[in-house]
Amino acid sequence: MTTTGIDWDHPKDPRPGWQLDHVRQYVESGGTEGHHWRGTQTLLLTTVGRISGSAVRTPLIYGEADGSYLVVASRGGSAEHPLWYRNLTAHPEVRIQVGPEVMQGTARTATSEERAAYWPVMVGHWPAYEDYQARTEREIPVVVIEPAGRKPAAGA
Repeated sequence: MTTTGIDWDHPKDPRPGWQLDHVRQYVESGGTEGHHWRGTQTLLLTTVGRISGSAVRTPLIYGEADGSYLVVASRGGSAEHPLWYRNLTAHPEVRIQVGPEVMQGTARTATSEERAAYWPVMVGHWPAYEDYQARTEREIPVVVIEPAGRKPAAGA
C-alpha cells in the first residue's frame, strides 16, 4: 500500500479522554498550546493505519538529535507495541506537527547504537520511560523521524 492519496489534513484523532483533549488544544491553537505539556515537549504524529489506510494522529513526547525528532514507543510499559508504532513500521511516511510547524517525514526504528545514545536523551525528557522499560520484557523502541519539508500549521 502506498501513502499517495492519504488525507493528511483530516486524520482520525484519539478516543475521548486526555489525549483527544491534548490534540484538540494543540491543533486549535496552531501549536502554541499543547506543545509544552507536564514539563516536557510534545509533537503530534500522524501515521497511516496499517489496516484502515487512513491517517491517524497521536500526541507524543519528543526529543531531538542530529536534525531528527525522537519518540518512544513505550505504551506505558505494555507487552505490546503501541498502534502508532505498528502503523509506521508498515508505512514509514508520517506527518508531524512540532509547535506551529507541520512537516512530512520518514520514521524508522533507531538502530541498536542509536538507541543506546538516544534512550538517555528521551529519559531526560520523561524519566518514567525507565519505569516503563522495567515493566516489560520487550525492548521499547526509540523512533527516529527524519523531516522532509516544513510548513506553518493552520491558524499559526
